[in-house]
Amino acid sequence: MRPAGRAERAELDAAGVVDPVLREDYLICRALHAAHGRTYFLATRLLPVERRVHVHALYGFARHADEIVDAPDETASTGRLDAVEADLTRALAGPAPDAHPVVRAVAHTARTYGLAPELFDDFMASMRMDLTVTGYADDAALARYVRGSAEVIGLQMLPVLGTVGPREEAAPYAALLGAAFQVTNFLRDVGEDLDRGRVYLPADELAAFDVDRELLCWCRDRRRTDPRVRRALAHLVARTHATYRRAERGIDLLEPMSRACVDAARRLYEGILDEIADAGYDVLSRRVAVPARRRAAVALPGAARAGLARLRTPSPGRGA
Repeated sequence: MRPAGRAERAELDAAGVVDPVLREDYLICRALHAAHGRTYFLATRLLPVERRVHVHALYGFARHADEIVDAPDETASTGRLDAVEADLTRALAGPAPDAHPVVRAVAHTARTYGLAPELFDDFMASMRMDLTVTGYADDAALARYVRGSAEVIGLQMLPVLGTVGPREEAAPYAALLGAAFQVTNFLRDVGEDLDRGRVYLPADELAAFDVDRELLCWCRDRRRTDPRVRRALAHLVARTHATYRRAERGIDLLEPMSRACVDAARRLYEGILDEIADAGYDVLSRRVAVPARRRAAVALPGAARAGLARLRTPSPGRGA
């Protein structure tokens, strides 16, 4: 791995991470975040510098688990998940030098902020679902998966972001936003998920538009779409926009220094839905993305708001 640059060192120093091995662990998480979570990585730049490493750790751990379950060998993936879960159990209880670097970093973040182990249990349960479940009959079934794969990550983020009142008041909105991010990914990645044999859209809602897995596969194979698929996706996009509207109310419950980050992430992710619509809901022949100009239009004003909030409310670092 390349030596840490100035920005990486500044984040680690501000967070009080001094142990050389742990610093390297966090850098691995940061690299995963930068490479695979560009939208949220950009938004994370709006957080106070001392909090960023902890967001990188949470993302890096989630990405590490995702890569395990997306591997083609189910037996090997099961064994690797078992190893990650065993490492995590030990590391959450205290330093575990022989654990995977990503696990060491996220466990350090969990201990620093007192994250509930049950949130990690729910996350790992959803990751195990990916090894055997290839579709979801209805929204209730999908919601059980989303609870562990996304809502708990929103709840894990809350202590890092901070709240202006009781954390339990902000928790439902954090979970909603996590779910909205996840469903946005599902809608963007329909084609890629099909290539892995999975459909993360409720079968009964697709059926209401005469869409089933066979039709989705037909469109994917021919790199084209179908009016029925477009109507189904338009319905699901509209519903996800509504979820963002409900989740947005929770941003004001966060500490002022964190609001610009979360608002930017919300705008960027919701922008993916707009790009899907602009592409005629064709997510089976291409992968839509928010263009750089739109990302800049969100990030630059967000940076100004974040800077103003930091001037008004100095943020103490957290020792490690």
